[in-house]
Amino acid sequence: MGGSTGIVYGGLKYQARCIADVSADPDNTSFLAGTLSLREENEVHLIRMSTSGTELVCEGLFYHPSEIWDLKSCPFDPRIFSTVFTSGETHGASLWEIPELCGQSNAPQLKELVSLKEHSFKIKCVVWWPTGKHDKLVSIDDGNLFLWSIDSSNKTAKVISQESVGMLHSLSGGVWDPHDRNAIAAMSDSSLQFWDLRSMKKASSIEHIHVRDADYNPKKQFMIVTAEDGPGIRLWDLRMPKFPLTEFPGHAHWTWAVRYNPQYDELILSAGTDSAVNLWSASSAGDDMSSESPIESPTRKIDPLLNSYKDYEDSVYGLAWSSREPSVFASLSYDGRVVAESVKPYLPRN
Repeated sequence: MGGSTGIVYGGLKYQARCIADVSADPDNTSFLAGTLSLREENEVHLIRMSTSGTELVCEGLFYHPSEIWDLKSCPFDPRIFSTVFTSGETHGASLWEIPELCGQSNAPQLKELVSLKEHSFKIKCVVWWPTGKHDKLVSIDDGNLFLWSIDSSNKTAKVISQESVGMLHSLSGGVWDPHDRNAIAAMSDSSLQFWDLRSMKKASSIEHIHVRDADYNPKKQFMIVTAEDGPGIRLWDLRMPKFPLTEFPGHAHWTWAVRYNPQYDELILSAGTDSAVNLWSASSAGDDMSSESPIESPTRKIDPLLNSYKDYEDSVYGLAWSSREPSVFASLSYDGRVVAESVKPYLPRN
């Protein structure tokens, strides 16, 4: 199972961890990737799939002042994106605007729209609400959640509210519920915490799990998938959080990223430090679970692994489905290798 079938983009010169789908671009299958070089000037690449679907083309290369540890594309404006970055002991987060390219692929100067300057701890991520235009952002550092009001046209960012998670927890990331503007899941070293942004209070949590990544089901409310140390990948119904609905074995080493397909929610991608990307079928998980029960069940014996993609020589940290073409995903390994793959053979047949 698996093999080398993908379209490779060779433009990244430096190590990298972050890739994002440009979901607001209605005309192109596009991705943004950012580098993580300690000594060189870092870059953000705007990568588009050719109309023939046979190659990945650099539509723009932009210089970025620091190492990029988190990169997200704005869900409603294809020219705006956010980064979290570090340079030595300093750290920050900003919103950027891609300049008009005017036929030139190399436009080195990004326009910094907003700097999120209120953090005193190391920033982990910036989170956009994924389902359309919203004037709020969430940023997460080691110990705090910040809710911001953003006006990119006037280049202003104002903190609406802030809350500490306490000394016992250290946050590593977060994901916004696409079904609820007021709900966000925050990952910590020992739990997955669910926060109400209206009160900025923790509403509930799943305890005793170390979550490296999580993603909400885009089609079904209350469903979330987690990538964890130990168990690998688990699917949860948040109405019944004591036990996962099911679990997948994950990767031979750390499972680092996990993503629901934006259109076909029974398809889930995962990436890991074993230099592989796995495609999973979740079609049987959760549909017939009506009460809280452990995952051991005769119905869980079907192998959920549809395919394993082996186009990499280094750890894979970045994953992004295309919103415009949901049968396509792009992945990014630490050595800067971007690969686009098609999952058309595995799409559900209606």
